[in-house]
Parts: sequence; C-alpha cells; structure tokens
Amino acid sequence: MNLSEAQSEVDNWIKTHGVRYFSELTNLGILMEEVGELSRIMVRKYGEQSFKNNESNMSLEDEMADVLWVLICIANQTGIDLTSAFKKNMEKKTERDNKRHKENLKLKK
Repeated sequence: MNLSEAQSEVDNWIKTHGVRYFSELTNLGILMEEVGELSRIMVRKYGEQSFKNNESNMSLEDEMADVLWVLICIANQTGIDLTSAFKKNMEKKTERDNKRHKENLKLKK
C-alpha cells in the first residue's frame, strides 16, 4: 500500500465507520497523545526507563500505526497529498543536506 492508497483507505473508513472526521485541532491533540504513547514505549525499550507491570503488552508497531493514522486523517481533512508532500520533502532534504551529514564530524566514529 502506498501513501495515496492509505489516505483513501482511511477516508473510506471514516466515512463508513467513523461518522465524520474529528476537527483538525482535535486530531492535532490526538496526534500528540499518540506520539506520547510512542515515546513512552521508546524510552522504556531503548532508554533507561523500565516497563511497569501493566505496560508489558504495549506495542511499538501499533503505536507507530496510530501516529500514522492520525497524521493521515489530518492530511485528508486539510487537503494534503502525502505522496506529493513526501516527495517534495525528500527533494528538499537531499538538496539541503547533500553533504551536511557526511561532513559532520560528530557522526564520524
């Protein structure tokens, strides 16, 4: 599935099961919540924090998908074509950072 297909699938799901999109600001808040849940897992799995007993079933994969879902909802309701936006962003990064990271002494080990 590509980004355009994902945007269509989310839109169809919202129209079929979700009644309507939440407002853009509500979705922004939900996105922040989902990023927080993703962060919680990351700092416990890869950082120094440990999982609590009731957190053992938390899924990094599921939280990433939740973040993507809400981001797609926001893109759909604001008229953003994520395929086009991502392509433009990659071009910008490639032009801007063409040599930047390779020349960064902090990244050389």
